[in-house]
Amino acid sequence: MKKKIAISIVAVALVLCCAIGGTLAWLTDKTGPVTNTFTVGDINIDLTETEREYKMVPGNQLDKDPTVVVKPNSEACYLFVKVEKSENLDTFVEYAMAANWTQLVDGNGNKVDGVFYRVVDAATAKAGASYPVLLNNKVTVKGEVTKGQLDALTEATYPKLTFTAYAVQKDNIADAYTAWSKI
Repeated sequence: MKKKIAISIVAVALVLCCAIGGTLAWLTDKTGPVTNTFTVGDINIDLTETEREYKMVPGNQLDKDPTVVVKPNSEACYLFVKVEKSENLDTFVEYAMAANWTQLVDGNGNKVDGVFYRVVDAATAKAGASYPVLLNNKVTVKGEVTKGQLDALTEATYPKLTFTAYAVQKDNIADAYTAWSKI
C-alpha cells in the first residue's frame, strides 16, 4: 500500500509539473531586419561656352563665357579650372578670373601655373550649380596693340586661351593641392 501511495504521489507530482510547465511563458522578442544599401557616389561636371567668333580690335571687350557646371546629385568636390594660354596671349589680350576662384598653391606655397580652384559643398553639389570662369564673362584686347602687330599674326600664331575643368571628391581629401595631385 505504501508503494501504491508513493506511486500515486509521484504520478500526481508529474501531472502537476507538466501542468505548471505547460503554463509557463518565456518572454521573447524579435526585430525586423535592417538593410543597408550602399550606392555609388559620383561627381558630374561640364564646361560650357557660347560659341562665337573673336575678332581682335584694340581696346574692345569680347564676350567670353566659359562656365563650369556641377550637375545635380554630385558629391562635394574640389572644382578646378586649368587655364592654358599661348605664349603671345599676354601681348594681345587680358582677362581676370571670376570671383571665388583661388590660385592653387603647392605644399611649399608656390603658385601652380594656370590652375584655379573652388570648393563645392555637399548641398550645392546635390542641387547643382554653375560657376563662370572669367570676370564679367569678358576678355579685353589691349589698347596698345598696333595694326602692325595684328597684321603680323597668322592662323598658326593667333593668340589662344584654353580652359579645362576637373573635379575631385572633397570627402577624405585634406586640401586642394592634394586633390589636384589625384588628377
